[in-house]
Order: sequence, then C-alpha cells, then structure tokens
Amino acid sequence: MRISVDLNRCQGYGQCCFADPSVFKLRGEEVLEFDPAPGDEHRLKVIRAAKACPVQAIYIGESYEEQEERSHRHE
Repeated sequence: MRISVDLNRCQGYGQCCFADPSVFKLRGEEVLEFDPAPGDEHRLKVIRAAKACPVQAIYIGESYEEQEERSHRHE
C-alpha cells in the first residue's frame, strides 16, 4: 500500500493521527508527517484515516509489489 497526502489541502485537523498514530503524526500544530508505505497490517486503519479526513487529503494506492502481483495474475 502506498499513501500520499495533499499537504496543500491538509488543514492539520489530525483525524488521521487518531485513526493510526503509528502512520500519521502531527509535528507542532500543523505539520503532518506520515509513512508513505506502511505495512499491510495498517491497511484498515489507513482506510479509516482517509475516510475521517474532513478535507479528503489522503490518497491510497497500490505499492509497486502489489502492482506487480496484480499484473502477473492477469498474464
């Protein structure tokens, strides 16, 4: 899983930090830090974090490995 955050859109509400504090952290009051490639064990919490974001600034995609696996299944 890969995640990205539109930091121009992010307002620092911190709802993602409550959903998965091991992936999302606020530094100070407004600077969001996050792990762009958390392990699969974080998938449900990251999905909850993305849904909880009031400005919908969190995007979830596939990791390179997931893309490769999917492409091999279709061959």
